[in-house]
Amino acid sequence: MKRVWMLIAAALVLAPGCANYRLGTGADPSFATLYIEPAKNKTTMAQSQALVSTLIREAFVRDARVTVVDSPAEADATLEVTLVNLRRENAANREDDVGLARKFTMHLRASCRLLDNRTGRMLFDGRIIEVQRESFTDNGLGSVPFGTSNDQLQSEYNNLPLLASSLADKVTHAVLDVW
Repeated sequence: MKRVWMLIAAALVLAPGCANYRLGTGADPSFATLYIEPAKNKTTMAQSQALVSTLIREAFVRDARVTVVDSPAEADATLEVTLVNLRRENAANREDDVGLARKFTMHLRASCRLLDNRTGRMLFDGRIIEVQRESFTDNGLGSVPFGTSNDQLQSEYNNLPLLASSLADKVTHAVLDVW
């Protein structure tokens, strides 16, 4: 019986500390509305700005912690995203010709700026966000070649929405997840 009373006393002492605990991402952002500028592109990935811009906007709309608006005049904050680097690393060679890659790891790097429009204060500037995805250039059968170097281009083209989606998710977390 003494043990039960000790457990009840411990629960009463500890319960107030847990009363304000909130599951989730931490503090709310300091702004309620956000304007997202069209992404800028300094990489060799042609025509990627529209896709990246669209997926970033969709990620913020899906998250719903802030309202995405159509002009900086309506926004409490403005987000700028610049694609600064796209690189490929050879991840696996073909079995029939070790001089040819079978798989690449594609790395996409972006630099982000977040400006508080109300105060003119830069919330962050030059925050680097990098994502990566694997890109296969053959059919995976090893000794049966899939084709020419066009396969690499097609594979990278097919991977672009996946890279952009990963980037959009990371940008959303970088902007909204304040600890």
